[in-house]
Amino acid sequence: MGTAAALEKLVPVLLAFGGGVLLARRKIVPAEASKVFSDYAFLFAVPCYLFGNIYASDLGALFNRRAIGGYAGAAALAVLAVAVVAVARGLREPRDVALRVMAGVQVNTAYFAVPVFITVFGTAAPIFPILLFQVCVLSLVVIALMELGRPGPAAGGPGRRLARAVGASLATPLVLACNAGIVLNLLSVRVPAVVLDGAAFVGDSASPVALFALGLHLGGLGLDLRGTTREEFALIGFKCLVFPLLTWAVCGLLVGVRGEWLAYLVLIAAMPTPQNLFIFAQRYDVGVDLSASIVIKSSLVSLLLLPLWLQTVAL
Repeated sequence: MGTAAALEKLVPVLLAFGGGVLLARRKIVPAEASKVFSDYAFLFAVPCYLFGNIYASDLGALFNRRAIGGYAGAAALAVLAVAVVAVARGLREPRDVALRVMAGVQVNTAYFAVPVFITVFGTAAPIFPILLFQVCVLSLVVIALMELGRPGPAAGGPGRRLARAVGASLATPLVLACNAGIVLNLLSVRVPAVVLDGAAFVGDSASPVALFALGLHLGGLGLDLRGTTREEFALIGFKCLVFPLLTWAVCGLLVGVRGEWLAYLVLIAAMPTPQNLFIFAQRYDVGVDLSASIVIKSSLVSLLLLPLWLQTVAL
C-alpha cells in the first residue's frame, strides 16, 4: 500500500476527527459536548457493534492463539520495560509506576482502533480478542497496583477494594457485549434477526461518533507542544513507536505470525494511549496533568503516523 493509498483510506477518519476539532475550536459545538458523544459511543454504539459482529464471527479464526499469544508476550515485555525505567528514575509509589505502564502499553480501542479498523479494513473483528486481553489482563494489573498504592484507610481492606475495582472493570458494556456475543455464539443460540439488525444500525454510528467526540475533546483542550516534558516525549515515543516495533519483532520474528494478523497486531499496538488513563489518574489522584497531556498528544502523533504504519505493514 503506497502513501497515497494509505492517506485515501484515512480520509474518513480525518474528516470525522477534524470536523470535531474545527467545530470545537470555532465554538460552534461546545467541547464539553464531547462527553455526551463519547458516552453514547462507549456505552451504547460500540457495544452494539461488538455484540453483533462477535456473534456472527468464526471464533476459531478470530481467536488466533499464535497471534494473541505473540501480542501478549510483546505487551508483557513492554510492561516490564516501562516499569523498570520508572523505578530506575526513582519512582517507588505503585500508583506512579502503574500510571506509566498504562500510558506506554494500553491502547485506545473503542474510540480510536475500532473506527480506524472499520474504515481501513471494513471490520474491527481483530480488535475483539485484544480488547478482552487488555481489559481482563492489562487493566487488572494496573488496577491492582493502583489499589495497593492507594493512600488512606483501607475501606473494607485492600482485598475488597481490589475486588470491587476488578468487578467494575469487567462489568463495562464493552466487556459484557463481547462476552455475550461469545457465549451466544458458542451455544449456537439463535438471536432474532430484528435484534441483530438493530445492533448493526446503532453500531454503524460508533466509528464516526467516536472520532468526532475525540476531535471535540482535543479541539477544546488545545495543545501545548512547547510545554512537553522529557518524560512525556519518552512515554509517547514508546507508545507510538517502540511498542509497535516490539510487537512486530515478537509476533513476526519470534512467534512467526504472518500476513494480515501481523498487520492487525502492529496497527493495534500503534494506537494511542486510551482516555481511561485520565480517568484512572483522577480516580487515584496521581499524575492528572501528565495523563491528560499524554492522551491528547499520543492521539495526535498516532494519527500522523497511521499512514506510515499502514504503508509499512502492507509491504
